[in-house]
Amino acid sequence: MAEEDDPALRTLQSLRGKICEAKNLLPYPGPNKMRDCFCTVSLDQEEVFRTKVFEKSLSPFYGEDFYFEIPRTFQYLSFYVYAKGFMQRDLPVGKVAIRKEDLSKYSGKEHWFSLQSVDPNSEVQGKVHIEMKLNELITDNGSVCQQLLVRIIECQGLPLINGQSCDPYATVSLVGPSRSDQKKTKVKKKTSSPQFDETFYFEVTRSSSYTKKSQFQVEEEDIEKLEIKVDLWNNGNLAQDVFLGETKVSVKVLRNDSSHQAWYLLQPKDNGNKTSKTDDLGSLRVNLTYTEDHVLPSNYYISLRDLLLKSPDVKPISASAAHVLCDICRERYEAVLPVVRLLLHYNKLVPFVTAVAELELEQTQEANTIFRGNSLATRCLDDMMKIVGKRYLTVTLKPVLDEICESNKPCEIDPIKLKEGDNVEVNKENLHQYVQKVFNSIVHSSMSCPTLMCDVFNALRQMATKRFPDDPHVKYSAVSSFVFLRFYAVAVLSPHSFHLRSHHPDAQMSRTLTLISKTIQTLGSWGSLSKNKLFLDEISSTGSKESSGVEESLILKEGEVQKRAQGRKRLGKKNFKKRWLRLTTRELSYHKQPGKEALCIIPIRNILAVEKLDESAFNRKNMFQVIYTEKLLYVQANNCVEASEWVEILSRVSRCNQDRLSSYHTSAYLSGNWLCCKATSETQAGCKPCTATMPANIQLDIDCDRETERIYSLFTSNSLKLLKLEGKHE
Repeated sequence: MAEEDDPALRTLQSLRGKICEAKNLLPYPGPNKMRDCFCTVSLDQEEVFRTKVFEKSLSPFYGEDFYFEIPRTFQYLSFYVYAKGFMQRDLPVGKVAIRKEDLSKYSGKEHWFSLQSVDPNSEVQGKVHIEMKLNELITDNGSVCQQLLVRIIECQGLPLINGQSCDPYATVSLVGPSRSDQKKTKVKKKTSSPQFDETFYFEVTRSSSYTKKSQFQVEEEDIEKLEIKVDLWNNGNLAQDVFLGETKVSVKVLRNDSSHQAWYLLQPKDNGNKTSKTDDLGSLRVNLTYTEDHVLPSNYYISLRDLLLKSPDVKPISASAAHVLCDICRERYEAVLPVVRLLLHYNKLVPFVTAVAELELEQTQEANTIFRGNSLATRCLDDMMKIVGKRYLTVTLKPVLDEICESNKPCEIDPIKLKEGDNVEVNKENLHQYVQKVFNSIVHSSMSCPTLMCDVFNALRQMATKRFPDDPHVKYSAVSSFVFLRFYAVAVLSPHSFHLRSHHPDAQMSRTLTLISKTIQTLGSWGSLSKNKLFLDEISSTGSKESSGVEESLILKEGEVQKRAQGRKRLGKKNFKKRWLRLTTRELSYHKQPGKEALCIIPIRNILAVEKLDESAFNRKNMFQVIYTEKLLYVQANNCVEASEWVEILSRVSRCNQDRLSSYHTSAYLSGNWLCCKATSETQAGCKPCTATMPANIQLDIDCDRETERIYSLFTSNSLKLLKLEGKHE
């Protein structure tokens, strides 16, 4: 399959989903049949997400959500179930592989998939660039002979082998009904994007004067029955060569043109998906939503964007473009998020939310039911709080939730659910202490509440008081219904969904968090609590908040990486070490292990640029560089998603720095020159413009063209509903 790219389009992909559970997994042979299993998500052969290990079960329940932007092309989205190995590598139990073009069949739905066996011949990724030409040659006696030229130009995106770039080579075969001629390229060392540029020649028509013994039996060949087969292999040296993928191109592509050149995605072997019996391997329940946005240049969206931005001023608000879109979409949440993000970028969200909330209040008959449903107003507020309240939520809840999850004291108070040996009074005290810690952290957090949230809460409070003037508590319940019930309680219940914890909690901790969440909801609804009133007054006030002047250091991202030793001038495997990289609101640091003293600290203010690094620099994929005060930090992430996330968040926190660079080197300075531009001076200015040079805030981090494209797609897919709605109002 040839791959074509349109340079006028940006194709942006994202994946959201949940790995729910597996069942009826193949047991271990022997008396101990249970397995310790985990599940992974892979783009082709690159792992981008991993659940925690579920112990001693053949039907593990994972319940883990995942979301990430997909930074590259891929052929298969795969889910692998592994059994944890003891003193050996983890063993694959089975997999679910979904072709990219088939994702729409399953998107937005929950499915049980039968696990397939893991066959090395089906584990492929990458693409190959091929050129073919058909030439006519005149032999010595004047007869005409046809010759097929096949040029293997390059490959991209080949998989890592044992965590390192492979040593690839290609075999090129001309295959037909009566022949199979094979040739081979040279081996390219330590690269996932080899540049071959090798040409091979095949005779495809036998001349009448040909007297040597033929490789095929027929006097003349039907060229249209021939095909070129290209196989990619990793050279195993002393070990067996590893199959990396293949592609087949029919010579018929030259029927109307003597020359053909294209990229082809590598495919599994023909027999790669043939397995004996797969029912015995078990099954996996997965819910996933794949989104692919084809984004045009900004000028294409001007009219639609302007129409949407006028929404807050339209009277009545139900006639606005944003409101109409949310009304006609079957799944309202699909439309609400892009609308919220777009209006947020242009500072139009507060008036829009105020208008839709006022419309809802007009239809609310009792004060005690205020903002309790799943309406457009509540959906907008939910999404707004998730976007602008990320840092606020992390500062407030992460430390206390970490403490609770690490201590993990039993808190069960339901007599039916008590375990043997549990003391209900002790459990009550444990729960009381946990709730007190969480509640105190919340009610003392008003100084950290984002101004935008305070502005919205203030508007809600005033509208609720106006709608129900005789209820003295409504000004509090209007705000608490969001901040306690729909923000904090939800985050406590599912901390992994809000990036407060890396994995879904185990059964006992999940039950503890459920009890804490329910109690927080109850406490939040008690308007008589003086702590509650003071907190709600503070976060629904538009007055300026006094800060202590000392910004709390907040962990934004951390994880294991491979770091190259700084200052080394030569290539070398030993120059790379495993390190724990940590980014806070103040600094970037790396450590030997989590919790250990920092080996190096880079203040955020000293970062001059953050850019991806060419694979050719160190023959390693997924590398990026942090340029700071005349020095360079080279880092290799575990996969393409991690690399993109590190670059994105580091760029975001450092975009407002002074003296940011306008250009950078795409490769490394080794052996006396920059590999990218061959400049010999180590202080030579960069050879490529930096990708992020403008200051940014939360609004500028939103891709408005992408959000407008999503809105356009929703209008298009619901055009019939739109026409019916238009007919009703004529």
